Amino acid sequence: MIPGAVLGWDMGAALAMAHALGIDALIAAELLPEIEAVMVRKLNEQIGEGHG
Repeated sequence: MIPGAVLGWDMGAALAMAHALGIDALIAAELLPEIEAVMVRKLNEQIGEGHG
């Protein structure tokens, strides 16, 4: 854990949410890491702008 930064998502929770939405687990497991990487990068950019 790093104060003021996002490190990643809880993939167990993300996969559970995908399952609840009826999304195939294999598809979710393939796509979520790519989506997570972009979201983490963008969120950290926004956090950095708030501190700069």
